[in-house]
Amino acid sequence: MDSIGPALDVIRHHHEKLDGSSYPDGLRGNELSMIARVMGVVDVYDALVSDRPYRKAMSREKALEILRAEVQSGKIDGSVVTALERIVARDERTASGG
Repeated sequence: MDSIGPALDVIRHHHEKLDGSSYPDGLRGNELSMIARVMGVVDVYDALVSDRPYRKAMSREKALEILRAEVQSGKIDGSVVTALERIVARDERTASGG
C-alpha cells in the first residue's frame, strides 16, 4: 500500500463532483484534488466513447457535449474539459494528416 499511497486519493475520489453531489465523501470544490478532477473527467470521457455491453460508443463530439453540460451544471472542472478538448482536437488533426 505504501507504494501506491499517492494514487489512493485518485482511486477514492475520481467519482466525486465539484458540487458535492457524488461519492464516496461528498467533497466540494477545492476539497477535490486536481488529479482526481482530471481522472474523473477522463474516466467519464472514456466510458462515453467506448463500446459497452448495453450501448455503442458515442462520438467524441457527443461525449464532449455531455462533459460541457456537466461543467455548466457545476459538477466537473471546466479547465479540465477545455484541456481534454484541445487534446482531442489535436489527435483528430493528427489522425487526418493535418
